[in-house]
Amino acid sequence: MSNDEPKRLLEEMTWPEVGEALAAGRTTVVLAVGAVEQHGPHLPLLVDAARGDHLALEVARRLGDALVAPTIRLGCSEHHMAFPGTISLRRSTLEALCMDYCVSLARHGFRTVCLVPSHGGNFVPIAEMLDDLRRAVAPDCGVRAYTDLKGFLDVWVRAVEEVTGKGKLVGGHADIAESSEMLVIRPDLVKADRAEAGYVDGVDEALLERMFRDGMRRVTSNGILGDARGMSEAIGRRCLELAADAVAAALRD
Repeated sequence: MSNDEPKRLLEEMTWPEVGEALAAGRTTVVLAVGAVEQHGPHLPLLVDAARGDHLALEVARRLGDALVAPTIRLGCSEHHMAFPGTISLRRSTLEALCMDYCVSLARHGFRTVCLVPSHGGNFVPIAEMLDDLRRAVAPDCGVRAYTDLKGFLDVWVRAVEEVTGKGKLVGGHADIAESSEMLVIRPDLVKADRAEAGYVDGVDEALLERMFRDGMRRVTSNGILGDARGMSEAIGRRCLELAADAVAAALRD
């Protein structure tokens, strides 16, 4: 964060600073919902949590005066549980966390809470809990969410295609796009020499349904959808830029 940029990270602010921000009309807050789960043999378990931190901040910048709530670091990852280290929340647990976040923020005077899933398995649960969240904070606060998983994957394809012409390597999990993003966010944790191809026959609704039903390991033995080879910081920067643009635009609309 630049020195001339107003503070945005809620957890790094004092309570008087938060009060001053609210009094100044900064009543929108962005909340990322991530995961701690396997991401192939070359990426750490924290990928979706770290991406959530980064994405929420970039979305908040694009929304103007928005603040950023602490990322919910765990998500619905049952389909990854065949891989050691994954930690998964029940849907009811995730909804309870989101509910408590939204109600707490609304009580303090935030008027718009924007949920941004940074893990594919959270898109449907968040979409399905939206009505309950909105009822819980009404009438003084509204809850918005980005829930277009296919649209998010399309952004990755576009970004990779623009930079390298290798959009076909995007599969949506631990692939060239996500691996490249991590080269920007946490390069110290990327084992590029272990990058490899996973399931590369294309991701569609039927494949996603089978993955969520039967588990990721039934689809790909190494935990990758797409191909991680060819990752680069240039791809990562473009993926992050276009993703933040798309999410912010959807939340504004």
